[in-house]
Amino acid sequence: MEEPTFDPLRLEAQMCFPLYAASREVIKQYHPYLDPLGLTYTQYVTMMVVWETRCISARELGKRLYLDSGTLTPLLKALEQKGYLVRTRSKEDERVLLVELTDAGAQLKAACAEIPAKVGACIPLPHEDAVQLYRILYELLDRLN
Repeated sequence: MEEPTFDPLRLEAQMCFPLYAASREVIKQYHPYLDPLGLTYTQYVTMMVVWETRCISARELGKRLYLDSGTLTPLLKALEQKGYLVRTRSKEDERVLLVELTDAGAQLKAACAEIPAKVGACIPLPHEDAVQLYRILYELLDRLN
């Protein structure tokens, strides 16, 4: 019997597809926790960086989140309209847009404190596999950049 030939256009041959599909499925797990807060997943991870830094340039924020300015600008505008952050120009260099946490944004952090553990409990991977996957994904990101 003849062995089937490799077809690079089969969906199963694509490494990108399981990454894409798994990402979508994991992000879906956040909806029950983020929807009541009026946050999208991308707004949530943006706030994680702002909680960590309290003040960061929009450029550095985009780098940390792997987002371009066309995606980041409306995202920051929406979070600013919700009162979670403010955008201002740097006094030292007006070309630099700064993103700064507000008191309301700091209070939001407390409302989100249990989300990582709740979502983690929804992901059916043994701890060792999750740690290895995390390492491999960040290694991939480093190599792609």
